[in-house]
Amino acid sequence: MKIGYARVSTDEQNLDLQIDALTAAGCETIYTDDGISGIAKERDGLSQALSAIGKGDVIIVWKLDRLGRSLGFLCNLIERFKTQGAGFQSLTDGIDTTTTGGKLVFHIMGALAEFERDLISERTKAGMTAIKMGSEILAESLG
Repeated sequence: MKIGYARVSTDEQNLDLQIDALTAAGCETIYTDDGISGIAKERDGLSQALSAIGKGDVIIVWKLDRLGRSLGFLCNLIERFKTQGAGFQSLTDGIDTTTTGGKLVFHIMGALAEFERDLISERTKAGMTAIKMGSEILAESLG
């Protein structure tokens, strides 16, 4: 089964373009979120879509950023689809994990997400070291 997911983040936007594209792609069911940011991880429509996934299904979005804004979040979702035996397709981005090329793109995305997490971790450690050194210098000058 092809399951569609569409989202708009503001009241000025509407879902019509996405729903038309998902319908044309053969989606039998389309879940939506209206007026919700892509940063929000808790979305009713997305939760319903995730609950509806079965083995052999394909989750389809009009554009990748409709699913989420964070690379790490996107990779986690796509990995969840894979674990549940489902594929993923983004109509305008040319990503389709049911194909060999789409799987390659997903693995590249996963590597980039891991790289992003490592950079954040390194920056956090460097910041903590700088704060600790600054505190020690301050303590010495006061002491």
